[in-house]
Amino acid sequence: MKVVVFGLGYVGCTAVACIAKCGHHVVGIDPSADKVETIAAGRSPINEPGLDNLLAEALSQQRLEASRTIGDHLDDAQIAIVCVGTPSGADGAHNMSYVAQVSRQIAEAVRPDRIEPLTVAFRSTMRPGSIDQIIAPIMRSRLGDAADHVVKLVYNPEFLREATAVDDYFNPPKIVIGTRSGEPSAAMEALHEGIDAPIFHVGIREAEFTKFVDNTWHAVKVAFANEIGRVCQQLSISAGEVHRIFVSDTKLNISPYYTRPGGAFGGSCLPKDVRALQHIAGDTGANTHLIDSLIRSNEAHKHYQFSRIVRDLPPRARVLVVGLAFKANTDDLRESPAVDLARRLLDAGHQVRVYDPALRPERLVGQNLGYAYAHLPTIDTLLVDRPTAEAGGWDVVVATNQLVRALALGDVQIVDVSSIP
Repeated sequence: MKVVVFGLGYVGCTAVACIAKCGHHVVGIDPSADKVETIAAGRSPINEPGLDNLLAEALSQQRLEASRTIGDHLDDAQIAIVCVGTPSGADGAHNMSYVAQVSRQIAEAVRPDRIEPLTVAFRSTMRPGSIDQIIAPIMRSRLGDAADHVVKLVYNPEFLREATAVDDYFNPPKIVIGTRSGEPSAAMEALHEGIDAPIFHVGIREAEFTKFVDNTWHAVKVAFANEIGRVCQQLSISAGEVHRIFVSDTKLNISPYYTRPGGAFGGSCLPKDVRALQHIAGDTGANTHLIDSLIRSNEAHKHYQFSRIVRDLPPRARVLVVGLAFKANTDDLRESPAVDLARRLLDAGHQVRVYDPALRPERLVGQNLGYAYAHLPTIDTLLVDRPTAEAGGWDVVVATNQLVRALALGDVQIVDVSSIP
């Protein structure tokens, strides 16, 4: 294929070299004369291991060009890839001026009588909705009703790390291709042919959001690790040994567990130990701002879920809460988010009943007993059996875990607070 890459910075320059290595003919476009001249001489304008050799090889095999202007390069191109910068604006939002400018240039340069549409793939990190709300209108303003037939807009985030970008290009953790319909893009599949990585065909907005989630998670990990390191130093504990133990656990710590959006955390361990670590950090002067925010964030999530449930409920609604313990198949009510939710619903005047087959109030003991009656003094009257739960008549059923799947509830509204789809 012929591929035109807009922007020859760290992402674009790596893309030019690696795409050419795959056998495609690549044209790099950038307004900087220095970048264009450097690439045209077979050298990389950025310091990235391996790029010089790839660029020189591509030039020698006549698979690479560099230019300051588009000219007619799009006429016979199958793909245009936009890799221009989206730096932070004064308010923290991305500055989209470069993306908008290049999008307009592409719209003006593409021939409206193309037989095959030009796939325009964006790799610049941008707010979800940017393609729909900024880029697509730019295309339509120039191409009119033919825009959807002349160009196919795609979001294809990159997962490159500086200093290992070439290896990351050919060995990515994943390939994400976002299209309007969520269906595969033949051109983008051809571009990634031969690269062994899981491919996700998703909607454009899901693809646009991917980099935000990834990079923020990486930032969370770094901040968390450093806060733990500060606490370790203050307590004369080896942070290296603690880290070695932590990362050895690939069942819970380094795994998909506890990363799926859904319910708030609760139970006898997590809230208690987070508070205790907050106290230790404060007592030793470690200043753990991320850890300090965890309980507040969890409480905010509980309020969000309650508000989502009651926003459309009539007064004194009949509400069935399925699952009261902090997880299914246990009777541990200590700091269960479901207990807080039931209490809030009762305080709001709703008629609440609870189905949880693992709960027997007469069997609650110790702190579990105290917590249950301190937060839900009428728990004995709230619990119902399965036939009553399935009898219906509920305005809404609130599912706090997978117990709801075993019930025959008929045609009733179910709000699943254990998962955010």
